Amino acid sequence: MIFKRKLPIPQDIKAQFPLTQKMIDDRQKSLEELKSVFEGKSDKFVLVIGPCSADNKDSVLDYISRLRTVQDKVADKVIIVPRIYTNKPRTNGSGYKGMLHQPDPTKEPDMLEGIIAIRDIHMCALRDLGFSCADEMLYPENHRYLSDLLAYIAVGARSVENQQHRLTASGMDVPVGMKNPTEGDISVMMNAIVAAQHSHTFIYRGWEVTSEGNPYAHAILRGFTDAFGRCMPNYHYEDLVRLNETYHQMGLANPAVIVDANHANSGKKYLEQIRITHDVINSCKVNPDVRKLVKGMMIESYIEDGAQKVDECTYGKSITDPCLGWEKTERLIYDVAESL
Repeated sequence: MIFKRKLPIPQDIKAQFPLTQKMIDDRQKSLEELKSVFEGKSDKFVLVIGPCSADNKDSVLDYISRLRTVQDKVADKVIIVPRIYTNKPRTNGSGYKGMLHQPDPTKEPDMLEGIIAIRDIHMCALRDLGFSCADEMLYPENHRYLSDLLAYIAVGARSVENQQHRLTASGMDVPVGMKNPTEGDISVMMNAIVAAQHSHTFIYRGWEVTSEGNPYAHAILRGFTDAFGRCMPNYHYEDLVRLNETYHQMGLANPAVIVDANHANSGKKYLEQIRITHDVINSCKVNPDVRKLVKGMMIESYIEDGAQKVDECTYGKSITDPCLGWEKTERLIYDVAESL
C-alpha cells in the first residue's frame, strides 16, 4: 500500500465550500417532508430516482432540472428525491467506481478532485434546483463530506451486513434505506434496521462517538440472486405482506419499505421498471396495510435509454447499469401521480 497524500478532513472541505442559509433551509424543508412520510404523517409517494451513477456533472444536472419541472406538477402526491450516486460498488472490484474516484471517467483516479466534485454536484442540485438529493453510503468514513447536503441515504446490498455501516446509519439525521443482501436473506436487512434504529458508542473517523439511533432506518427490497445465479424478485404482493408481518413481529419504529424496481427485481432489464412500479402500486391499492408500509420506489433513470461503455460519448446515457430514458421516466412519474 502506497500512501500518496493526506486528504482534507470533511470539516475543512465544508468550510471551503459552505452552504448558504437558503440552502440550509431548503434542505431542512425537504428533510422534514421526507420524515413525515416515514413517520406515517404524510401519504405522499417517494420516488428516489436518477442515474445508476453520477458520471457527468452537466448531464446529471440537466436530468435533475427536468425532474424539477415535473416535481412542481406532482407535488401534491409525489416527493421526488434525485439520485446523485457518487460511489459505484463493484461486484469484483473492477471498473468505474464513481465520481468520488474519477470525476472524469476517462482519466486516472484522483480522490481530492473527487471529493470536491461530489460536494460541488450536490451543492449545485440544492442551490440551483432546490433538491436535497440521495446518495449511497459506500464508505461510511466519507459520509461527512456530504452530510449537510443529503436528504436520503442508501446502504447497498453488499454493505448492509457491515457493522460500521449500521452504526454510522444510527447516527444520521436522514432516512437511511437498508437493502436486502444479494443472496436475499431478509433477516440480514432487518438486523441492520434494528442496529440502525438503536443508540451505539463506537469509533468514527478517530473519535469515540455515541449515536442516538435513527428511527427512519428502513428496508429496501431489491431482489436477490439464487444459488444458480438467477435473479429472484421480491417486490410481489406476498413479499410485501410478509415484510409487513416481520416488521410488526420485531416491534420496530416506523415500518417502511422502498421498492427498488431495478437490480435483481428487474434482472437489470431497465424497461421492466415501469411494469414493476405499477405492480407495486396495485399491491398498495388492494391492501391498506401494504400501502401504509410502502413509502415509494427506487428507479434508475437518465436522459437516454440503456447503457454504454465508458469510452462512448452519448450524452446522458449511463456508463454503468442500464437506465430508463427521460421520456419514459416523465410518463411514469405522471402515471404514478395519477394512480395514487
